[in-house]
Amino acid sequence: CSLPAEPPYQITGSALGFFLQIYLLDVAQLDPFYASVILFVGRAWDAITDPTVGFLVSRSRWTRVGHMMPWILFSTPFAVLTYFLIWYVPPFEQGKVMWYLIFYCLFQSMQTCFHVPYSALTMFISNDQKERDSATAYRMMVEVLGTVLGTAIQGQIVGGTSDCLNEPGVSDSRNISTINKHAYLIASGVISIIYILCATVLFLGVKEQKESGRKNSDPLTFLQGLWLVMSHGPYIKLVIGFLFTSLAFMLLEGNFALFITYSLGHRKHFQNILLVIMLSGTLTTPFWQWFLSRFGKKTAVYFGITWAVPFMILIVCIESNLIISYLVAVAAGVSVAAAFLLPWSMLPDAVDDFKVKNPDIHGHEALFYSFYVYYSCLPPYLDILIFAGYVTGNCTQPKTVSFTLNVLVSPVPVCLIAVGLLILKTYPIDEERRQGNQKLLQQILDSETDSDSETSALGSSV
Repeated sequence: CSLPAEPPYQITGSALGFFLQIYLLDVAQLDPFYASVILFVGRAWDAITDPTVGFLVSRSRWTRVGHMMPWILFSTPFAVLTYFLIWYVPPFEQGKVMWYLIFYCLFQSMQTCFHVPYSALTMFISNDQKERDSATAYRMMVEVLGTVLGTAIQGQIVGGTSDCLNEPGVSDSRNISTINKHAYLIASGVISIIYILCATVLFLGVKEQKESGRKNSDPLTFLQGLWLVMSHGPYIKLVIGFLFTSLAFMLLEGNFALFITYSLGHRKHFQNILLVIMLSGTLTTPFWQWFLSRFGKKTAVYFGITWAVPFMILIVCIESNLIISYLVAVAAGVSVAAAFLLPWSMLPDAVDDFKVKNPDIHGHEALFYSFYVYYSCLPPYLDILIFAGYVTGNCTQPKTVSFTLNVLVSPVPVCLIAVGLLILKTYPIDEERRQGNQKLLQQILDSETDSDSETSALGSSV
């Protein structure tokens, strides 16, 4: 059993993460302050909707198509529509900020209704621990491929139209502006079609399984669900550790296109440099899968995330050079899979550990996944480019902008990574404990299956 439809979340996430900020500033021509407000509020709204949707999913009933699937089917058309409208420049100036704010928040809500149930499907496609691990490994590969697709589609379509409106030699700035707008619309249309195709494949190819012999516990209030999640120590240490590392890479992701364009001066190459990073991450995913199976997940996380640190420092210390930038992109891409995907492979271990310690509580897996997404979506910063003197639409920016971008892609992320890895050092679930939990859970499932068989046999004889 496998999960073939993760690309929607990764494709749209990479497109928004790498390109939304530069789109709002240079194509939609928003003031840097309003662009930062849209990004900040959108992230904050996403963080709020994650636990809310997780709570609602945990209380929803089983249907003919499953427990999680109705949420995915319902949210898909609305997610596609709102995503497309994010990349549309409305034909009016007054109210443009509200346009982007509303549709960005609506898309985040619909995406949450897709992603939280999808993430929890890992716990429902099989009761066998090996099959779950296999599904998680397959999902990791598909996630990286989805990120590559998002970066490639968005970058290659809009990258060819990235001329400045006031660049010397550009004779018709209105024509260039129109081409830029159309390019973003075309890219969003392609991604929307892929989103629908993947959701269709998921619906047709994945069937949920009820846990045999188990019934969901009594419905919980929101505060009870919050306490249930927050009272499990290993889970809290895991999510707080990855909160810091996720913030580091979100800072890097959100500012890297601007950094390449204005600090390094590679305006016509930024989409290719981003693609090289993602391709490097894709090609090294099998290596990390082998590494975590050979040395353990915690060790893989330490090595994988730390690998990026020297290159974060190098890229801001050397003089701008296109060849070196590509080499650094290849090396830094090695950390992408570990930084974004290994955390999700560790989450089922924390949920299993909770089940072992609380064998009478069932049916609340979506709560753990939703709060996990919540922590990873907390808004990392209010864009300080508004204080650095960023000039919308200019081909060059003041030195203060270049300095600010250097800080946002190197010193700050490095410090956040250091804090996150120190917290993960206290995470108690090592390979020995993980394998022990798997054996205990399998014994519990086997005993419940035997009990159900005996009950059925007794009923038949009566």
